[in-house]
Amino acid sequence: MALLAALALASAALGVAVGSVYIPLGDVLAILASRLFGTALPADVGAVYPAMVLDMRLPRVLLAFLTGAALAGSGTVMQSVLQNPLASPFGLGVSSGAGLGAAVVIVTGLGAGAGQMLALPAVSLAFALGTVFFVLWAAGRIDRGLSGVTIVLIGMVASLFFNAVMNMLAILFPASAQRINLWLLGSFSMRQWPSVWVLLPVTALGLLFFQRYARELDAMSFGQEQAQALGVDTRRVKTMLICAVAALTGTAVAFVGVIGFVDLIAPHVVRRFFGASHKRVLPASALFGGAFLVLCDLAARTVMPPREIPIGAITALLGAPFFLYVYFSGGGRRRL
Repeated sequence: MALLAALALASAALGVAVGSVYIPLGDVLAILASRLFGTALPADVGAVYPAMVLDMRLPRVLLAFLTGAALAGSGTVMQSVLQNPLASPFGLGVSSGAGLGAAVVIVTGLGAGAGQMLALPAVSLAFALGTVFFVLWAAGRIDRGLSGVTIVLIGMVASLFFNAVMNMLAILFPASAQRINLWLLGSFSMRQWPSVWVLLPVTALGLLFFQRYARELDAMSFGQEQAQALGVDTRRVKTMLICAVAALTGTAVAFVGVIGFVDLIAPHVVRRFFGASHKRVLPASALFGGAFLVLCDLAARTVMPPREIPIGAITALLGAPFFLYVYFSGGGRRRL
């Protein structure tokens, strides 16, 4: 865990220092010390460095880390709740539902200006929760036991439908098409501190809530009947955790767009080193997911300068082969 925490700090430092203009790590630390403790900046620190670090790169890196932590923690919960190694909020339709909410805000101009900073997460969260309620309702009509396979299949249908609606909105409202397309691909570009201050408490509370149910998640990982034998009310716990996943994922997607595969990759990698106990897996997944997305964002803005590759494209390039590996290794194939 200490090594993983060091990796997360190193990735954050790299994300702040490296870019179109390289800022030495010593200068980055001096700038942060000056802002936090009021110390004087060394004379050799570039005049534009403080603004680049504090107003551009640091909020972007923190937002990427928080988003990665939120998605990775949510993916860990979904895989355990549904007993499916290929389950994720993205596949459940939560990300697409939240993205559709953001697209509606963009098209309608709801809460123009500073008000849109509040309208985006609020509407996206409402759409994400609405998607979950619909998926759970439809799955309950088909299977009263809310089996993982039924939930995943209905979630995939909902995800495809919402993506189609977003594409239609982009066609019908060409003036908003670029912003909608950015939402579909995900981006941390031009994100500022207000986004960080909203996502920080939501991510912290969401991960703490998941940690509270670590014992129940351990039991549910072995199957619904075994969990019930241990005294877990599987239907209630499953519903509560899926709704919490929707809230956490919906808030993250509202600010940065739809980013896939982080919620699939992080839990699998972490479980190979930390075992099955969710008391360790949940915080480790959050750290790994945050560091992973910071490095992906770093690649997105440095591989083809001055162009920026959408972050969703980077994660998909890495995640699609990983998805196939998980499936053909047998873990996913046994449950689909």
